[in-house]
Amino acid sequence: MDNQSPSVLIAVDAGTTSCRAIAFDKTLTPIATHQKSFTQHFPQSGWVEHDANEILDVQKAVLDAVIRDVGAHNVAAIGITNQRETAVAWSRSTGKPLCKAIVWQCRRTTPLCEEIRAKGLAGDIRDRTGLLVDPYFSATKWAWMRKNIPDVAAAAHTNDLALGTIDSWLIHGLTKGTSHVTDTSNASRTLLFNIKTLSWDPVLCDIFDVPAAALPTVLPSDATFGHYTFDGIQIPIRAVLGDQQAALFGQGCFGPGMLKCTLGTGSFLLVNAGTAPPTPPAGILGTIAWTLGDSTTYALEGSVFIAGAAVQWLRDGLGIIVNSSDVQTLAATVPDAGGVVFVPALSGLGAPYWNPNVRGTIFGITRGTTKAHIARATLDAIALQNADLVDAMRPALTEEITELRMDGGAAANDDLIQLHADFTECIAIRPACLETTALGAAALAGLASGLFSSIGDIAALLRNGQSVCVPYATDKTRHQREQWNRLVAALDSLETTGHTA
Repeated sequence: MDNQSPSVLIAVDAGTTSCRAIAFDKTLTPIATHQKSFTQHFPQSGWVEHDANEILDVQKAVLDAVIRDVGAHNVAAIGITNQRETAVAWSRSTGKPLCKAIVWQCRRTTPLCEEIRAKGLAGDIRDRTGLLVDPYFSATKWAWMRKNIPDVAAAAHTNDLALGTIDSWLIHGLTKGTSHVTDTSNASRTLLFNIKTLSWDPVLCDIFDVPAAALPTVLPSDATFGHYTFDGIQIPIRAVLGDQQAALFGQGCFGPGMLKCTLGTGSFLLVNAGTAPPTPPAGILGTIAWTLGDSTTYALEGSVFIAGAAVQWLRDGLGIIVNSSDVQTLAATVPDAGGVVFVPALSGLGAPYWNPNVRGTIFGITRGTTKAHIARATLDAIALQNADLVDAMRPALTEEITELRMDGGAAANDDLIQLHADFTECIAIRPACLETTALGAAALAGLASGLFSSIGDIAALLRNGQSVCVPYATDKTRHQREQWNRLVAALDSLETTGHTA
């Protein structure tokens, strides 16, 4: 490292099971990384909790390790990206959590969601937030805390209560309690933030019985959120984005109609919807992508519950592969799935169906079916589910979707990328760096701190090393889509208790 102006950007990447810190140089190339897992708590069936203090301690440990690697005097700024919707409550006076954090995966607030929908409030909530009434989001978690945790109720009564998502909690800890803030991308995931007025909505706070005074101040995504002090050097925190929005930014999806698909255990598709609040189609979420200064960009979002997890099931459940990476080699031994269709609804159907009661189905098995056909059908299914989401989003956009920018661990599979291109009839693009969540937080921090002069500078850097798959859609692939759509529609009609808003 040189001793001139700082040019290193560090992404604080607070995930669901681990915390990472990744340093990038001014070309957005990773140069140092540290990662450490933290404890998952499952106190009851369907309940998931985290220890907020443990998350802070682990995140500080990996952040400090990366800063030592690159030298604090070389760090221009820190960007934070985080698991979204996980709810934390702490005391303003002591700075300590009042209970375990309730994780986005937790389903304990299902009865409250059913109660709110029964009152006919879901439509108004969706109009204000772009979201569905679901335990996934933060508001019902904070409502549950206030009702069931005496310390939270007492703190609310004495105005000592502070509420926030993981980004707010980390900023509070990293700035030694001087900042209680969030950004618009994270606020938009709470069911309390009006994405049209860009403010906490008093009607929503009243519905969910969450005191607005306890919520963090909402800042643009490129604001100064505070400073982290390391060995006497103050490093500014200059960017905050929820993890999926950070991946959208890290993929350079800066214009309307530009879409990213993150392939992990599940898959998340976000498409840039421009600067006007979108009207999300059925089963698709409307959300804020980011706010830069006084300009807000919106997104449409859809999530698939089972993507890479289907490959894991082939490995752990069926035992037809030893390592997840073996699925590409096995699938490549046959020209197609041989008429086999696999609907991997192992945890129900996600967007755009939102039907938790459907179960996985393998259709079209004959005596000639082999494990290779099932492997190929699994890869087909991952791409077909995402093609459904692309089609669901298209009517709400003024710009056509022509590209899919792919990232996540499963994006290393060349055949899977090609299948996405074929089924969506879009160009599929894979970046050189698959760590796009951290990359997005670092790139935005660089923009906010002046290391980059424009998003055009960032887009140019992100194009380096991209690989491109051109679609080869045929009558055969279109027939596969038709067959898939018929089967999914039949399964969805068997169980109709999912959300339809």
